[in-house]
Amino acid sequence: MSPKELLYLDDALGHEKFLIEQCQQAMVNLRDPELRNCVQQMGIAHQQLFNQLYQLV
Repeated sequence: MSPKELLYLDDALGHEKFLIEQCQQAMVNLRDPELRNCVQQMGIAHQQLFNQLYQLV
């Protein structure tokens, strides 16, 4: 993998990590079970994408 591709992956991993943290924080503050479930599903999707990107490294 080229250095430029590695930098792209590092950047993408950072974005996914941020989005996972945002979902976790939102779940703490949400009271509505439907919204909380939606955010939880988004967090799971971002975690899966993070894992897939990490496997490329």
